[in-house]
Amino acid sequence: MTSHAKRWEGTQLCSLARTLEAVGERWSFLIVREAMAGTTRFSEFRAKLGIARDILTTRLATLVDVGVMRKIQYQEPGERTRDEYVLTDSGKELNLVLCAIQQWGDDHVPSDVPTIRFRDAKHQLVRVVFVDKHGKVVPGASVEAHRPATPPRLRERTKRLSA
Repeated sequence: MTSHAKRWEGTQLCSLARTLEAVGERWSFLIVREAMAGTTRFSEFRAKLGIARDILTTRLATLVDVGVMRKIQYQEPGERTRDEYVLTDSGKELNLVLCAIQQWGDDHVPSDVPTIRFRDAKHQLVRVVFVDKHGKVVPGASVEAHRPATPPRLRERTKRLSA
């Protein structure tokens, strides 16, 4: 967790489950994708995503609440004050997650429609990979998830949440 990150008080114990609870809704990822491409204004998000006003309002509020985005007020000459939405450092770190999801989609549910590409500072395409502690690439198929034992102090909380 970065020093700027808010503590999300979701109902889940697992960090993956908490993350999905906070930002895992489809529209949230698409809003973050557009923000990474430079979109900041409500009307721009609506136009680019074709999202209903009420859904966009709710998703932006959630992304602000969990510290992925922050609101900054602006005012065009002769207009009322409005908010624009910019990614926080925490939100910018989601580029790794979005890149991994897109990479999986490109490989397993491809489309002929052009998508956003992730590039480094030299404009070279990048891919998300697993690396070991020495920096050697490890094939994703050989990586396994391991669940640690639940500490005794959390067992009771787990029981309460599942009830």
